Amino acid sequence: MIPVLLHACCAPCSSAIVEWMLQNDYAPTIYYYNPNIYPLEEYEIRKAESKRHAEGLGITWIDDDWRHDDWLCAIHGLEDEPERGGRCLRCFELRLTAAARKAVELGIDTFTTTLASSRWKRLDQIEQAGHAAEAAVPGSHFWARNWRKGGLQERRNQLLRQYAFYNQRYCGCEFSITEKCK
Repeated sequence: MIPVLLHACCAPCSSAIVEWMLQNDYAPTIYYYNPNIYPLEEYEIRKAESKRHAEGLGITWIDDDWRHDDWLCAIHGLEDEPERGGRCLRCFELRLTAAARKAVELGIDTFTTTLASSRWKRLDQIEQAGHAAEAAVPGSHFWARNWRKGGLQERRNQLLRQYAFYNQRYCGCEFSITEKCK
């Protein structure tokens, strides 16, 4: 099996991707690094669901610290950007660079992200951020893939019900909550 580090934002988004990987000779290691998620209670719920999913499948699951204040510093000046704007790109770059570093640290050449499964995210931004992370971390390779295609979005929805996952209603950051309520 081919090892790959999968940056996961939540269990619902990773479920169909992990299933596909396992069926196609990939050995995913799930990396949970999401300092953007707010508030802490929301972060903890999503983290617990991601861990429950991975452990249920016998998949290695790695937690990185929340460090929300570091995330706020990283996106400083972009707070008023709209969803899918510059703030999201910066957020993706931060998280995917951390994923690239973790992959290299673990001796895994390739990393990818569940962010590319969300219809609420811009695939071009995710790909740009992934390639920026790849360039910043020697020895890493970003696997740019549209995880919405090939029936994976439909399968995600089926697995969401099957596992009774908590299904969030916003991307995660406090600014997306504001956007949702407009």
